[in-house]
Amino acid sequence: MKTRHFDRIGNGGITFTELGFGTAPLGNLYRPVSDEDANATLEAAWQTGCRYFDTAPLYGLGLSETRLNPFLRGKRRDDYVLSSKVGRLMRVSPPDQRTGIGKFFETPSRREVYDYSYDGVMRSFEASLERLGVDRIDILYVHDVDIFTHGSKEASDRRIEEFMSSGYYRLLSLRDQGVIKAFGGGINEWQVCQTLAERGDFDLFLLAGRYTLLEQEALATFLPLCEKRGIGIVLGGPYNSGILATGPKPGAFYNYTEAPKDVLDRVARIEAVCKRHGVRLIEAALQFPLRHPCVMSVIPGGQRPAEVESNRALLDVRIPAALWADLKQEGLMRADAPTA
Repeated sequence: MKTRHFDRIGNGGITFTELGFGTAPLGNLYRPVSDEDANATLEAAWQTGCRYFDTAPLYGLGLSETRLNPFLRGKRRDDYVLSSKVGRLMRVSPPDQRTGIGKFFETPSRREVYDYSYDGVMRSFEASLERLGVDRIDILYVHDVDIFTHGSKEASDRRIEEFMSSGYYRLLSLRDQGVIKAFGGGINEWQVCQTLAERGDFDLFLLAGRYTLLEQEALATFLPLCEKRGIGIVLGGPYNSGILATGPKPGAFYNYTEAPKDVLDRVARIEAVCKRHGVRLIEAALQFPLRHPCVMSVIPGGQRPAEVESNRALLDVRIPAALWADLKQEGLMRADAPTA
């Protein structure tokens, strides 16, 4: 698998595989996954050449990290890149009060406590090291200081202020001491990423679903800022929660809910252009973000070995330049979207 090297501050940097693996699905997201199936999926990702694995305390309320533990134990630490997140602490709770009921299944009984403070960041980091069983984590992202998570811009702004006045300095210190290679934000909205980038010295953003074949508004101001500052992007959710993988069928998911009619119609038009060029929608969707120079890796995730193997095969499909040109001509893609 092709790799992309990222070294913003001259500390040796990080080598990403173009396809990474997001482990939220292995935290029993939306359905239970057995330990055996989770390990088989991780091993399948490794066999495809994937060497970048992203996790977070939230995913399965610690389950995602603990499932990575035995898988990574047999791997040389220098052979892979590992990222996790800070901003939530997992507290023991009664089963009926745990976080994520109806979203995460068969998880430990834990309740999330938001903590973006200086000490909270360190407690989260230390807990992740223990769950993962590793000596180091390469990248730490502050997790979900966004409107999607906290419900309003005002609430998001409060969390951003809490982090920037306290926890930010812990991440800065960890990076500058060489404990981690880089830090950034794992965020659902490019606007919030831009706010952070304008206020601090961030290396990377894990942007979930906001620069895809369907959405390119981040090209207006955020991605040009990243190019100017040398900030890298890891692109999560390249299928916008499913619709760019399944196509615009009834019940297709967009942003974790059923897609509205205008999204279904737009995806149908994009898919029609793809078909004219003999390209499947999912093939164009996975490859498109990688055309941007700031994007280091795309992490679609997966719950089964076949899904991981299928994603890897999509990278090898040749996409004709005329497909991108037609999407732009028909107003289905921003004219300034990099496609070379």
